[in-house]
Amino acid sequence: MFEALLLNFLFLLFPVIIYLLFFEMLPGGYHRGLLLGLTAVTMILCMLKPIQLDNGFIFDLRYVPFLIVALYGSYKYVIPIYALLNLIRLYVGGEGMLPSFLFSTAVLVLVPLYSRRFLRFSSRGRVTAAVVITLLTMSGYLLSLCLITRQVNQEFCVLAINALTVYSGVMGVIMILIERILTNIRSRDRMIQTERLMVVSELAASVSHEIRNPLTVTGGFLQLLISSPNITERERGFVRLSLQELQRAEKIVSDFLSFAKPQLDNMVNADMREDLEYTTNVIMPYASIHKVEVDFHFSNTLLLRYDRNQIQQSLINLYKNAIEAMKVKGGGTLTIDAYEQKQNLVLSIRDNGVGMTRDEISRLGRPYYSTKEEGTGLGMLMVYSTVSKLKGSIEVRSEKGEGTTFLLIFPAESPATA
Repeated sequence: MFEALLLNFLFLLFPVIIYLLFFEMLPGGYHRGLLLGLTAVTMILCMLKPIQLDNGFIFDLRYVPFLIVALYGSYKYVIPIYALLNLIRLYVGGEGMLPSFLFSTAVLVLVPLYSRRFLRFSSRGRVTAAVVITLLTMSGYLLSLCLITRQVNQEFCVLAINALTVYSGVMGVIMILIERILTNIRSRDRMIQTERLMVVSELAASVSHEIRNPLTVTGGFLQLLISSPNITERERGFVRLSLQELQRAEKIVSDFLSFAKPQLDNMVNADMREDLEYTTNVIMPYASIHKVEVDFHFSNTLLLRYDRNQIQQSLINLYKNAIEAMKVKGGGTLTIDAYEQKQNLVLSIRDNGVGMTRDEISRLGRPYYSTKEEGTGLGMLMVYSTVSKLKGSIEVRSEKGEGTTFLLIFPAESPATA
């Protein structure tokens, strides 16, 4: 039994090892289709090499990868695993095919419903939840097996104790490894983003002012030139184009200046309600033009010290991106929600626009990367820079064609301690 258990545990480690060896450093973190394939191979190996107890009973660890996919994924990912599980079970044959089919169907229907709530837990909470769900799942399976076979004896009790112990222990170990990998990915991405923002901030502080001065002088001479009666209309058109390009260059320089350190004159200690209401009112006409409704909710009492100008500009950038994402679909609803969560101020900005792929999400915040053809990417870079200065974090949840949610999470203080 011990050898078979170690072999099954090695099977379950197979996707983790393959990922760490070959795919950990890939941009975007990982490819879900690839991990789904590795998980399927793991489940097949567990079913083909089951654990045999001394009393003759046989069980395997097929439900460990099945439950992990159901918890982290959605029906889109768990249905292929479910179909494969039952096909392999049919191939293996023997008694217990009907209970296996019925119970796997119950897991398919029920567990993914809990997935959204599961993903909101902390890393430790997800490990605990996965172990508890595993215990409940296996208890339910053993109970259904008991009701169908109507055989409860000492040997069956031994099987139940071994199955529950092995499943909970293995699930706990695998979940700890998965969560550690996810934590490492997030830490690495956060470190890269911080370094990137530091470089941009230093560049902005040292270069932007020097560039703006010659742009202003050049713009002034072009304004004088365009009013001169000594140039032709064709030449006047060239001057207009030059002025337009100068204005665009000044806008880019202004965006770069936003990455400088927060200005003391603009610092406030507030709950952000005034700034959220102001930016919502500012963006309202733009939203109306593109048939977008704005739904604003505020339920926060925590205080935060921040640069008012940078926060307002960052919020407007996010609102504008959301509206333009819904413009393609003919309109929609922009939902802005501010609330407190465990001494954190959370800003949720949700749209039902075109959405983004995982690769697009992984590239957000990079200089000059934009999902829009005419975009420079500096607006989103400013958002990441502003949040980083406040020691906050950004979570992006998006599905292509379904919409996007930005969660801006800031550590804050209660009014009594501020």
